[in-house]
Amino acid sequence: MDKVISSDPRAVAVDDIIAAGRRMDRFGWVPATAGNISRRLPDGLIAITRSGGHKGMLTPHGVIEVTMDGAPVHAGDRPSAETLLHCQIYAAFPRTGAVLHGHSVASTVLSMLAGDALVLSGYEVLKVFEGQKTHDASLRLPVFDNDQDIARLARAVAPHLADMPMGYVIRGHGVYVWGDDMDMALARLEGLEFLLACELEKRKIRA
Repeated sequence: MDKVISSDPRAVAVDDIIAAGRRMDRFGWVPATAGNISRRLPDGLIAITRSGGHKGMLTPHGVIEVTMDGAPVHAGDRPSAETLLHCQIYAAFPRTGAVLHGHSVASTVLSMLAGDALVLSGYEVLKVFEGQKTHDASLRLPVFDNDQDIARLARAVAPHLADMPMGYVIRGHGVYVWGDDMDMALARLEGLEFLLACELEKRKIRA
């Protein structure tokens, strides 16, 4: 039987978020209650995962709505503290329809060993990122120090947003990736995580 596709934009967004959470969990990118996933809604609100839930076991109850400044639409809903980083991306890029944040081993470890950026060069998979036509390129993945003051972290990220084709990493924490829709965001996340896993393996071989 063919899958029935809902005409309700919120229901579609919730389905997208649940499916993305399961996919990210399958690769080990959202351990325990880590990570968060969001989708822009047509009315200007954002559908985003509720704070504290396991992203691989989401139900519709695990997705809430927030305004563009991160405030919950419904009283009692508790969004992740990092919701402001999602809002920042949506505000900066009007075409962006989905934002993903994961905590993989590779992104966590490599960011703790890096300076202010990780440079990825020569990989075929670089072509998954916007504007890349060849593997013969180098892309810079910015690394920002972790900060429990999310507003201050957002201010540190803001000047660099326009030059982040791969997204960015919070040191010892994880990646932020976005795209025009959920499929694009997931493709970019998978591409980035593949590249980071390759870099981690290269360092093991050199050790």
